[in-house]
Amino acid sequence: MTPDVLVVDDDPMVRRTLLELIREYGYEAVAVASAEHALESLARSGARLVLTDIRLPGSSGINLLRDIRARHAGTPVVMITGHGSVEVAVEAMQSGAEDLLEKPFGMARLGEILDRLLGTRAPSASPGGIVTEDPHMRRLLQTAARVARSTAPILIQGESGTGKELLAHEIHLRSRRRDKPFVALNCAALPDSLLESELFGHERGAFTGAIARRLGKFEAAHEGTLLLDEVSETSLPFQAKLLRALQEGELDRIGRDRPVRVDVRVIATTNQDLREAIQAGRFRQDLFFRLNVISFRLPPLRERPQDIPCLARHFVEKHRSSTDGPGRELSEAALDTLRSYSWPGNVRELESCIRRALLLCPDRVLQPFHLQLETDCVSPALEVGTRSEVERRLIFATLERVGGNRNRAAEALGVSVRTIRNRLRQYREEGTMAMAARTA
Repeated sequence: MTPDVLVVDDDPMVRRTLLELIREYGYEAVAVASAEHALESLARSGARLVLTDIRLPGSSGINLLRDIRARHAGTPVVMITGHGSVEVAVEAMQSGAEDLLEKPFGMARLGEILDRLLGTRAPSASPGGIVTEDPHMRRLLQTAARVARSTAPILIQGESGTGKELLAHEIHLRSRRRDKPFVALNCAALPDSLLESELFGHERGAFTGAIARRLGKFEAAHEGTLLLDEVSETSLPFQAKLLRALQEGELDRIGRDRPVRVDVRVIATTNQDLREAIQAGRFRQDLFFRLNVISFRLPPLRERPQDIPCLARHFVEKHRSSTDGPGRELSEAALDTLRSYSWPGNVRELESCIRRALLLCPDRVLQPFHLQLETDCVSPALEVGTRSEVERRLIFATLERVGGNRNRAAEALGVSVRTIRNRLRQYREEGTMAMAARTA
């Protein structure tokens, strides 16, 4: 695979720093320590851009620049210097350098050069489906990739809708257990009586209604990964049983007289501050320490503003096949509306917003009023109806998509069938009144 950037510098610390910065901007990079190795790398695998220090051992950066111009004429070269010499800069530019980067330089300056010479890369989804252009998120994903190969428990904290389960799946896919099961359990969805059976399993006859033996999520995830989603919602007695399973590597299946050995990597998520929950007596401190061996905190979408446009475009592409309309794109006004919104529901709310807009928009370009956000700004040049008109379009578009089935339309819109029925009667009456007025 051809790397985006070849870094040439004899200082190992500088090489590591440049590699990290370049990767944070979403480009692939490799590094070598000399001009000789740089030419070998270019001959072997090429590069879209060379970033080289002017001072190199053996042959200077200027000589390397001239060799690259002679052998790889289409490869742009950016020179790095810490000396600020006008003569050096002139010589570099006269020899064909695309730009000069003077130490110390900021990330913004480096990013501007990369995007200008390479073209801004469209964000691609990570193995777990995470799409981001945010530097903090990219560093977080790099850390997740490094720790994925361990077996240590992981705690992922963050507001609802930030992508905690996606990150858990990302870690599983990057681990040695990726070919084994990934099993998720929503701890907030079940009462304690069912949660224990769901997690640890039960034997036939263990309680009323237990007509057959059932393996729990722990055993289903054997040699794989178990996600305990919203673990903070569990009770203290259940937490004690979970702690024992984690400490001993074995569980007590309900109704069985001997423990069952399991090999499971546990990832837990929560949208609460567990230290506050410990202080309030709602969460066991020893369980927190057991789960919090490696910790990640996912930032809310409002703290990742540069992710909003790329995520919105990703969701347009992801869900456009669910509508029969033309290929879709977001207008600049719609993107501005998305950027100005605070996103209390985070990425999950953004995805729902885009799905709704795709249903509402009969045309190719999505406009602000299709988003139905509190910050809607309507351009007077557009022929836009009232909110009730937008609602009417949404209902009819959904009914058309589900073949006229009112039950399925109500489910898709998150309303009752009665609401759908009342709205349709209202639209019929309004249509009858409009026709009567035209014929009067």
